[in-house]
Amino acid sequence: MKKTLLITASFLLLFVVSISNVKAQEWSTGLDIYSSYLWRGAKFGTGAALQPGVEFSAGGFAIGAWGSYSTGAEEAAEADLYIGYGFDLGENASLSFTLTDYYFPFESDWTEGESHYFEPMVSLGVGAFTFTAAYMEGLGDDEINTTSDLYLEAAVSAGPVDITLGGGDGQYTDDGDFNICNIMVGTSKEVQISESFTLPVSGAVMLNPSTGGFHIAVGISL
Repeated sequence: MKKTLLITASFLLLFVVSISNVKAQEWSTGLDIYSSYLWRGAKFGTGAALQPGVEFSAGGFAIGAWGSYSTGAEEAAEADLYIGYGFDLGENASLSFTLTDYYFPFESDWTEGESHYFEPMVSLGVGAFTFTAAYMEGLGDDEINTTSDLYLEAAVSAGPVDITLGGGDGQYTDDGDFNICNIMVGTSKEVQISESFTLPVSGAVMLNPSTGGFHIAVGISL
């Protein structure tokens, strides 16, 4: 509990210090509805997934909350907090750092450390390519609940198509050893509903060679 509250307090303190001298500030909210929740080679829960998000940004800094709640018989719920900062590195290049607190409500109360997993992540964008490295650390009180999982990813946008290749260990693979765990091809488009309203629609096909999992999902963004 103390570790969880300390890290959460650090989130808020870092954010307050970061935006104290920044004037350009913005709130944003949204809701994605997907046929399935797909993430880094895995599918969570059954049925459609409702994924709300709230974010406050100021300059290159952002702090927000994001969640996913399945509608099927096999429930899966996630409620995350994150803080990050992005830099422009010149024409067609960027660098960003993000710290995320993954929380799973059905595992235990929010104040208990067993259901929190903290992940620092760095992403480098160069032209159409994006390279990401993330390391997730669990805060469990025993060896069973404690995790430390590495995930590396390379993605490229080729016109309307996004292609992702990811590898990881621990929770991401069948035996826990580092392996390719996420091959995904996705696309998105704007569907014209009326003269003044368009609906963003996206879809993806995902294969995890390590576990043998193969999934397809489509969604809309509001």
